[in-house]
Amino acid sequence: MLLRIFAVMKFHIWLWVGFFTYAPLLFAQETPSSPSSQSIIAKSPLKPAFKAGEWFSFRIHYGIFNASYATLELTEVVRNGQPAFYAKGIGRTTGLARLFFKVDDYYNSYFTKDDNRPLHFIRNINEGGYKKHLTIDFDYKTKQATVIDLLNETTGVFRTDSEIQDLISFVYYLRKHLDIYSIKKDEFVVVNLFFDSENYTFKFKFLGRETIKTKFGKVNALKFRPYVQSGRVFKSSESITMWVSSDDNKIPLRLQADLSVGSITADLDAFKGLKNPFEIIVEK
Repeated sequence: MLLRIFAVMKFHIWLWVGFFTYAPLLFAQETPSSPSSQSIIAKSPLKPAFKAGEWFSFRIHYGIFNASYATLELTEVVRNGQPAFYAKGIGRTTGLARLFFKVDDYYNSYFTKDDNRPLHFIRNINEGGYKKHLTIDFDYKTKQATVIDLLNETTGVFRTDSEIQDLISFVYYLRKHLDIYSIKKDEFVVVNLFFDSENYTFKFKFLGRETIKTKFGKVNALKFRPYVQSGRVFKSSESITMWVSSDDNKIPLRLQADLSVGSITADLDAFKGLKNPFEIIVEK
């Protein structure tokens, strides 16, 4: 039982990659290039996929065993005189799992409304006693990121790649630019990410279209596989699968990981404030 709880807690940490992009080991630096690899920038303007007031809740579970919940909320703010979005992600263990492994994760991202560029990022986590509290400010003129470690009282300035995203703005960047109607099976989507003090290339492969069962009914979805580096928790480099709604919202619906002790799933559990209609299949 304790082993299963440990696996669920590890999955909670990895959840941020599929939905909120967290653990750096998932940012595959050695994924082989493909002739069909592409950036996600759409060639023509797309219908807006989100708006201020949007909120999601995800349930992380091992079968019927609930381990934790994660939420993601988007509001509109003004930062340094310019209109911006403010996204807040929270992840916490619950019930029996919390007795064995307490997780309290808080992520905050400010990014521009027009081109989705991250401005300021906060990562404040406590995972079983492992704590980290960082702030990151992005400067696009100098292509630099200033990272302040509030616990260790250190500051570092690092070079960033072009079109960089942080661990939360990435989700909205994908939803803003990914053309779900023209993407083809086996194509790769590539995004530049900045994590802590390093630049990473996050790649995932489009596996095709599926209809999946959710608590809201059957939903048409796009199926993706992030390329990860295998370790002592994951079985192989292709052990994570994620599903995104194939409507104009591009909602994260499900993340499933095959671990050394079984399969763990994160499902969309609740939502509100969507920009577009959530397309659910009505069976006659």
